[in-house]
Amino acid sequence: DVQLQASGGGLVQSGGSLRLSCAASGFAFDGYTIGWFRQAPGKEREGVSCINSSDGRTYYADSVKGRFTIARDNAKNAVYLQMVSLKPEDTAVYYCAAGVTYIPTVSNAYTYWSQGTLVTVSS
Repeated sequence: DVQLQASGGGLVQSGGSLRLSCAASGFAFDGYTIGWFRQAPGKEREGVSCINSSDGRTYYADSVKGRFTIARDNAKNAVYLQMVSLKPEDTAVYYCAAGVTYIPTVSNAYTYWSQGTLVTVSS
């Protein structure tokens, strides 16, 4: 069975850090682009970051550039999102997703999705 499991969310104060993890199984992980999306209450889902499979190319939304870092470990079938200098506006449910094409912000480009992990940043 294909599984993507996102973890690492929690409650943190403004300026704090969290590292999200995305663990994959059941498909050829190293051939997939992995993306992180988030959805805040009352807002549309937003593509936050992604990392390509072949050349490690990365994308960051302007809102997180310089604060978030994505990395993948193909040996562990895992992708990580290191988040520093967190702001209250980063509060959202975060999802990881896997797709065969590198289209960072288009949800439909991703085939497999994790359950969400909640990140809450208090002011």
